[in-house]
Amino acid sequence: MRFFMRSLIYFYKIIKLIYYQIDQAFSWIFTWLKFTLNGIKFNDFVSKGRPIVRVSISGKCYIGKNLELNSGKYYNMIGRQQQCYLIVGPNATLIIGDNVGISCSSIVCNKNITIGNNVKIGGNTVIYDSDFHSLDKEKRNSIPEDLSGIVTKAVTIGNDAFIGSHTTILKGVKIGENAIIGAGSVVSKDIPKNQIWAGNPAKFIRNI
Repeated sequence: MRFFMRSLIYFYKIIKLIYYQIDQAFSWIFTWLKFTLNGIKFNDFVSKGRPIVRVSISGKCYIGKNLELNSGKYYNMIGRQQQCYLIVGPNATLIIGDNVGISCSSIVCNKNITIGNNVKIGGNTVIYDSDFHSLDKEKRNSIPEDLSGIVTKAVTIGNDAFIGSHTTILKGVKIGENAIIGAGSVVSKDIPKNQIWAGNPAKFIRNI
């Protein structure tokens, strides 16, 4: 019986390993097609899981070297294992630098979002550069909703920044080089380089 159980466990682990290898191969093909068909200019990348990618006809997206995407429950162990979303609206530009890692996060660009080199973005992070809805209640409650006048402001994340999991980065924010954002933070104002911030709203913790 013990030999049977050991054999069963070993067989299960082998099958799981083979499954992951096959799934990663299909994930790369799927992501390559998504990038290509959306007109994204990209370099080499690793994709584990299948991201959601939508770039409007007049939108632009540029991705540097060695992007790593982890999408879905099999490739992120910290909870809320959604797919990665890369969404670029009309006349908007999303730029992702070299050696960037993104896990199960959403980037929704309606104006301009720039992510520098060597940036790590933890699971379930969201980055927005707009309010999505009007602040005018008449426009917001109209049917169909009046989307004119929605406020958009560019977001910039500097080189070597580390964004902790479950972070929300709001419009108009500039995060400096080598800054660290603690998990679960809401970032609504600029963060200088070489500092750690955390909390809701994010506040200064200490210098690095």
